[in-house]
Amino acid sequence: MAIPRRPGAILFDLDGTLVDTVPARIDAWTAALGETGIAFTRAQLEPMIGMDGRRLAREAAQAVGRRLTDDEAEAIDRRSGELFDVRNRDPRPLPGARSLLRKLDDRALTWAIATSSRREQVAASIAALGLEAAPRIVDGSHVEHAKPAPDLLLLGARELGVPPQGCWYVGDSTWDMRAAVAAGMVPIAITAGAAVDAGSLRDSGASLVLPTLTDLRLPA
Repeated sequence: MAIPRRPGAILFDLDGTLVDTVPARIDAWTAALGETGIAFTRAQLEPMIGMDGRRLAREAAQAVGRRLTDDEAEAIDRRSGELFDVRNRDPRPLPGARSLLRKLDDRALTWAIATSSRREQVAASIAALGLEAAPRIVDGSHVEHAKPAPDLLLLGARELGVPPQGCWYVGDSTWDMRAAVAAGMVPIAITAGAAVDAGSLRDSGASLVLPTLTDLRLPA
């Protein structure tokens, strides 16, 4: 299945879209929150994965009746990243990721990764993709407000020199879809590594929901 408009560029989320890392993310967040006395289950965390980490920490705290300062939310977010690094030792590319990125390079179609993760957290996942050259990456540290705000995606479009309305954004979370809609990009959801179902992704604005990146057909 394809959507008709040929993109000027494609931006990809990383965790759960290109690389199968969402379970490790959930484990890391469960542990980081638990260290600060915030008891949160995997089921509670699943729909939150993909949002800005500082916001996730604040919302999890509020759910148990606590309020975090900005510094506390930042510390929990950083700790979650540290715990994720410990767990993310051997990440696997999701089906179709490598072949699609090679195809984009072969067609000289511009692409980049736009992820809420901090730059220091993505090295193992990028290495798992086996790319011939380092990809362009825009990460959450580059903007004040990460997903679901559109700032990260808009910055990615500016760095690629393509208007947002000429971009596709491919992700796996409701936050990805909401950010893409807010940015004016075409939102495309992939469910292979997602923590939420196809219906939730459609409800969040996805123009197209596909099982894997193998199913994403590029317009001629």
